[in-house]
Amino acid sequence: QLYLTESGGGSVQAGGSLRLSCTASGRTRPSLPMAWFRQAPGKEREFVAGINWSDRTSYLDAVRGRFTISRGVADAVHLQMNNLTPEDTAVYYCNAAGYYSDYTSNPGDYWGGGTQVTVSS
Repeated sequence: QLYLTESGGGSVQAGGSLRLSCTASGRTRPSLPMAWFRQAPGKEREFVAGINWSDRTSYLDAVRGRFTISRGVADAVHLQMNNLTPEDTAVYYCNAAGYYSDYTSNPGDYWGGGTQVTVSS
């Protein structure tokens, strides 16, 4: 089993920053593909950022240049979110073992429970 846990969400004003973290536990492996997805109320879940086996990163066009995904210690993955806008308001979910690229984003079978990000104007 693989377990994912998100943290770091909260409420900020437009232009502010947040840093999300995802911790993987259980049956992990080095350089496991990891990603962040988000879902706003009444909208479909969408891919935000991913990092593959070779640490190549990919991003949703709307967040490119503002968000950065990176690996941390102990199999953690982080999402630095800068210059946030109200359109970034959503529940953010960590995902593992999927396929992520600039062209196609197919989530894996492992999800965290989500962390709320709220951006006010």
